[in-house]
Amino acid sequence: MDEFARIRHWTAGRQSAEWLRSRGVVLGIGDDAAVVETPAAEDGEALRWVMAVDTMVETVHFNAVTMDDEDIGYKALAANVSDIAAMGGVPRHALVSVSVPASFGPERMRRLYDGLYACAERYGVAVIGGDTTSSPAHLVVAVTVAGTVEAGRDLRRSGARPGDAVFVTGPVGLSAAGLHWLSAAGGLARGDAEAGGGRRDDAEAEARVDGAGRTAAPLSAEGMRPHAEAPAGAVAAGRTAVPLSAAEAAGTAALVRAHRRPEPSVRAARLLAGHGGCTSLNDVSDGLASEAWEIAEASGAAIVLREELLPRAGSLASYAVSAGVGSGRDAASLALDWMLYGGEDYVLLGTASASACEPLRALFNREGLPFYVIGGVEDGPAAVWLERAAAVGGGQGRPGKLGGKAGKRSMQRLALAKRGYNHFADA
Repeated sequence: MDEFARIRHWTAGRQSAEWLRSRGVVLGIGDDAAVVETPAAEDGEALRWVMAVDTMVETVHFNAVTMDDEDIGYKALAANVSDIAAMGGVPRHALVSVSVPASFGPERMRRLYDGLYACAERYGVAVIGGDTTSSPAHLVVAVTVAGTVEAGRDLRRSGARPGDAVFVTGPVGLSAAGLHWLSAAGGLARGDAEAGGGRRDDAEAEARVDGAGRTAAPLSAEGMRPHAEAPAGAVAAGRTAVPLSAAEAAGTAALVRAHRRPEPSVRAARLLAGHGGCTSLNDVSDGLASEAWEIAEASGAAIVLREELLPRAGSLASYAVSAGVGSGRDAASLALDWMLYGGEDYVLLGTASASACEPLRALFNREGLPFYVIGGVEDGPAAVWLERAAAVGGGQGRPGKLGGKAGKRSMQRLALAKRGYNHFADA
């Protein structure tokens, strides 16, 4: 099957001509370039284009143990949809570029496109073109998404101001915990690389060979993503993805779904864009701490996160207990590391004026969506702090503004490192 036959095999008949026209597609897959109509103004408001691109690389973002082929396609598009949502926009069109190794034959790639089109259908995205090449070793999937947002309503990282509240639109840490369980269940080498445990040195980060002579990719400490080359490869070794049924039996299915099939927060983003009280916004792709740092630096302000206000999913807390027993770590600290540094949750982290918080909470409640206030914005140089109840006898950190008053708990602030998943952190 040649290149063009493969493209037809993967994409033909997926989206009807009528539906594509409804999304403004004049000419889609099959020519040198796609042609789309410039969206007309809606309710008297002009629309602007919002563009995003994201790339997933085998052994960096996924491997044959952690992800099914369909999941790879779904997540590749979902990551871009989330970026459009983080700007308050509506995703509309996608271009898909794939570099395909011999290990991903036509049927495997068709399954990948099954997942990608499932995500496209869910979020109303028209797939209008792309590029296909061969790859010498690993699969690479790069997706570009174009969306729209009303002029003047795009939500940026740079608008946080002292006195604003910090909010998140859902629990965090589930994806990282799901990857942790998948890696353990699939027999990937982890060593001592627990989530948030700090990067290992080069010697510790080398790929390890298991008893069958297969090279397993070690995991990065931040976000628990496999990030080292695995020359022998899980595919070559005959490994297959851990089945969801195994996660259901282990009580970790919610965590695995969060990792494999994330749900970008488009509805939440549109509520925030339409309300007017949101002052900055970011999606949680690289970890809560990392995204908070991005807002702090873009806005020139300090972000304070209150540990007791961070939403903890029951499935995350339960798994942290069992994972902590196996690693000798405290369950609460393990869960907190996943929440702060895990990433790939694709909920929204943002700031809102203090007066807007209750109206926003009520609006989200009416729509059946979560909205959690988890901290605030303060004057000062860019920084991110975690405020928590001080341990008896003190400890490192600095007193928080709530500390030192009679009849109230003593609070302590810990500086959060600018840490999350970063492809070139050691470069």
